[in-house]
Amino acid sequence: MTADRSVIRAEGLHKSFGTRQVLTDVSFEARPGRVVGLLGRNGAGKTTLLKSLLGVVTPDAGAVEVLGGPPGPQNARRVGVAMDAIGFYPGTTVARELAIWARALGVGRSRIAELVDLVGLTGEERQRCTALSTGQRQRLRIATALLSPDVELLVLDEPANGLDPDGIRWIRRFIRDQAAEGRTVLVSSHQLAEVENTVDDVLLLEGGRIVHTGTLTDFTEGGARSLEDRFFEIAGS
Repeated sequence: MTADRSVIRAEGLHKSFGTRQVLTDVSFEARPGRVVGLLGRNGAGKTTLLKSLLGVVTPDAGAVEVLGGPPGPQNARRVGVAMDAIGFYPGTTVARELAIWARALGVGRSRIAELVDLVGLTGEERQRCTALSTGQRQRLRIATALLSPDVELLVLDEPANGLDPDGIRWIRRFIRDQAAEGRTVLVSSHQLAEVENTVDDVLLLEGGRIVHTGTLTDFTEGGARSLEDRFFEIAGS
């Protein structure tokens, strides 16, 4: 995919659940090789937006395009997703969990070994997923998200959750490496200081509306302001 083509294009998305308006006129684009930080308080609409991009939720109005077409299961090999909402199969070990997903994606075992090493789970292959630490579970979700070598869009929900300082440093480098390889990485996170060290672009939701979209440089006024200060200035304290 060329750098001038949008990996994600959302135009005028609206979504309500009953009488509760969750997304209102949400429009933005994300391009190849960029790390996009999706920010907002709890209840801002981040999860609903992510699910809309994945084809899990259908907007009431507006249009969303992912990798040049509609979102949905046809993108399974091209969109990698690591979210807490995606649980593990009951009773599986690390190796078994990855093998199940690899089979569904048509991926060989050599790819599993490569990713186990990449995410730092070597030696834990026989460990049951339920016995893993929070940080190890995050690493396993990330490995699962990258099983397909065709991934062009990587969606990470709170990827630093449960990681120790070494793990946080690792995830930062990992995300930047993915972008350097040409992938678009959409990161939803509450850890503003870590986001500031990682992203290229900022997408800020408040009350289901986008209140800022643009580069991190613009958002922080060329680094003169911290991302945290600007977050509260724009979203309100």
